[in-house]
Formats: sequence, C-alpha cells, structure tokens
Amino acid sequence: MQTNDASTYGASPIDGQGLDVLEARLREDLEFLCYPGKDWVPAREGVTDVVIIGGGMCGMVAWMGLTSGGVRNIRVLDRSPEGFEGPWLNYARMETLRSPKVLTGPAFGHGALTFQAWFRAQFGTEAWETLDKIPRPQWMEYLRWYRKAAGVPVENGVSVDKVEPEGDLLRLTVSGAEEGTILCRKLVFATGRDGTGGPNIPGFVQGLDRRFWAHSADDIDFDTLRGKRVAVIGVGASAVDNAAEALEHGAAEVRHLIRRKEMPTVNKMMGIGSYGFTAGFAGLPDEWRWRFMQYSFSTQTPSPHGSTLRVSRHPNAYFHFGKATKTIEQHGDEIEIRFADGTSHRCDFVILGTGFIIDPMARTEFGEVAGRIQLWQDVYTPPEGEEQADLGRFPYLNEDFTFREKVAGEVPWLKNVYCFNYGASASLGKVSGDIPGVSEGAAWLARAMAATLYAEDLETHWQAMLDYDTPELDGTEWTETELASAKEGQVA
Repeated sequence: MQTNDASTYGASPIDGQGLDVLEARLREDLEFLCYPGKDWVPAREGVTDVVIIGGGMCGMVAWMGLTSGGVRNIRVLDRSPEGFEGPWLNYARMETLRSPKVLTGPAFGHGALTFQAWFRAQFGTEAWETLDKIPRPQWMEYLRWYRKAAGVPVENGVSVDKVEPEGDLLRLTVSGAEEGTILCRKLVFATGRDGTGGPNIPGFVQGLDRRFWAHSADDIDFDTLRGKRVAVIGVGASAVDNAAEALEHGAAEVRHLIRRKEMPTVNKMMGIGSYGFTAGFAGLPDEWRWRFMQYSFSTQTPSPHGSTLRVSRHPNAYFHFGKATKTIEQHGDEIEIRFADGTSHRCDFVILGTGFIIDPMARTEFGEVAGRIQLWQDVYTPPEGEEQADLGRFPYLNEDFTFREKVAGEVPWLKNVYCFNYGASASLGKVSGDIPGVSEGAAWLARAMAATLYAEDLETHWQAMLDYDTPELDGTEWTETELASAKEGQVA
C-alpha cells in the first residue's frame, strides 16, 4: 500500500509546514507524556513554591523541568523587556553561535521543541542541510517561539533587588513592573554568564574617563568609533566579536592587545564533551574537578573560526601578542596603554574583552551575606602549577545546585537558593549555562528540588496517605464462598 505521507520520502511531516503544525505536534507529544506532571506540592497561602530569576534559555528550561515533574506554583521573573532576555540581542555580538546546529539545547527531550524542528518547520530540510551555524538573532527568534509554544509565564520588567530569610521561607524585594515583596520556598538564579558575578573590569582602567573605554558587555555605540583608533584587550570570543563590530562601523584601525605569547587554537572542553562527562563530573574528587576546569582556563577557549576571520579580513585589523597591559593614561583626547614589556601604544578608545568574573560579592541581591557563601578557594588548595585565582572564586556548591555556607549554621537559608548559571560549572560541570548540557542540568535541578520539597512536606504527604479513601474495588468484583473442611483421610 502506497501513501503520500512525507515520511515515505525521508522528510519529516513538519518540514516546511509552518509553526502552527509544529506547535500542534508539540501539544500532542506533551499530552502523550501526561505533561504537565501531577500537581503534588501542598499549597501554602501567599507563598510561591519556586521563583526563577531569569527568563532566558536557562530560566525557561528550568521551568520546563520543574513543571514536567509537577511543580507548578512557579514565577519566572526577568528585568529585560519581553523578547530581549539573555545576551543574544543585548551585548552578544557574534554573527553565529559556536555550538553545532544539531544540539538539542533547552528542548528537554522534546524533538518538536528543538531549534532544528523550529527551523525545518519554516524553511524545510534542504535549507536545514545547507545551514552552517545558527545566526545569533535567529537563535533569539527561536527562544521567543519556545516561550510561546511551551507557555512559559515569564514576567518581564521585574527586578529582584534583595533576598532575605523569613522563617523557613525567602522574602524577595522586587522593583520595576511589580513593586513590593514575594514570599517563596525556593529561589533559582538562572542568570546566565554573569549570573554569579559580573563583567571583569581590570584595575588599570580605574580613574580613566569613561569616554575612553567600555567593556564588551556594555551597550556600545559603535557609530561613535568611526574613524577612531581602537584597541581591544583580549582575543577571546567577546573580544573578536567587538573588534569586528568596530571595524564594520568604520574604525580607522583595531588592534588586539593580547597578553598571551600565541593565539589559543584548541577548545579543550569540546574534545571531551559527552553524556558521561556531563553525568559524572559532579561526582569527581575535588582535585579532578579543579584539574579539568583549571586546564580549560589556562589553555583558554579560542574564538570561533568564523568570528576570527570576521576581524582578520579587514586590512586595518592587527593582532599583537605578548602585550600584557600594565597601565592606561589619558593624554588630552587620546590614551596611552603601557605594557609589561616596557612598550606602549596610543589610541582613541579601548574595549575590554576581558570576560566575566565569578564573584558572589558582586550580587547585590545577597547583601552582606554574599561574603558568607563558600567558595572553591575556601575548601581546596591546588598543587603547584595548577593555581587559578579566578577559578577559586567560583561558589563551591552542593550537588543539587544550592549554595553552601562558609561557616555551618550562619546562613542556613542558602540551602534554598539554587545557582543554575555559569557559576555552577566548577562544581557541577557545564550544565547550567551552555547549550550542550542545559537540558540535562534542568532535569537534574528539577529532580533534586522535587526531592527536597517532598521531604519538607513529609508529614503532610503521610497524612494524605492515611486520609486517602477512594476505593479501587466496590465489592461487586467477587463473591465470598465458604471453604468446606476436608474429611479425615479424604484425598483432595
């Protein structure tokens, strides 16, 4: 029997059929999987079970994981306007993502929720096959669709300004579209790359007029750099992306000033990425977790091939190695950068491609309590040759993503705060900030939090078991009969 079904010809039934068809398939798939899960968490009047800070990729997949497990009383808050969550249309300036297009990312095991399904539903298989890397703005289009298709209830324009304990709960002070406080049981920081810290601002720009410099995460007006001599400190992904933007906006020249003696060329972490690494990293001894991360830091992740070519194709782009910046001084309308090797360079503007630092003290939401969060440097002293100050400032987390106290008993409420962002990578691996492992991380987070919520309401669940009296049988399913006793000596 022959059919005209698209699958007969090797194509998916959604290819080129549009997003309405894909969304219908997603709804059906979720229905088959009994999504959302049974609502089992006992309600507390005036209390939200979980608040997620961040409505970008990490926040949405965390919500997906929790609702799949039946945790439904959740609020997702994001300070950005709708459709501008995360870095993608803010300070991210790369043309395409680094990650391979086939990665499932935040789909949480649902094929119809992947970028591939979203793309093929609109443009078809042939376009998918010719696509190389995912264009950055298109990734944001996909995430906007993800929010709509999955029904993630992100509340935009709401900033969480302060976190403090109130009994066994947390009270969050919020501002923006909502003013006041929120009581919750659990708090998730799904705040991305700078989620447990902020931009890395080197000391050599302290006191320098802001008109002469910007960090790569700033909102830079690149049009003002037309005809200017621009220096970019660093050669990582953000550094080259910003250099390319300056060049494309007509900068007279852009010079990369690179501390290293040679260009990083190999992404070491990509070489060992696997489900085994994702599942097993958190259980490794401290020395091995540190060794993996320290080696990745010391070798540095190189900028992507295409991003680097985007800079070097300009004849007025230059790469200078062995140029560790020592000081920057203002001279009238220009600045002079002095290097550790005794040389110097004059230019009009400098962009810091220095990345982000992990520093809980930078999170104003915690107040002075930030200084009581346990860090890797508090618990582990690396052997000679493996020192790494930046890595030492990462929080030393529990296996369920929660923060730990430096001194036991001082801030016990930290056990209710979850670090589902880049800050978790030293303790748990790259499962809460990068595309490859974020769904595995969300499943891990949801399972761990569900176990904790259940244990906290154990007596309530026990009483519910005692009180449950809905009969499975109504008495009509059998007939009682007498059992006659066998006579002595009679063979049955």
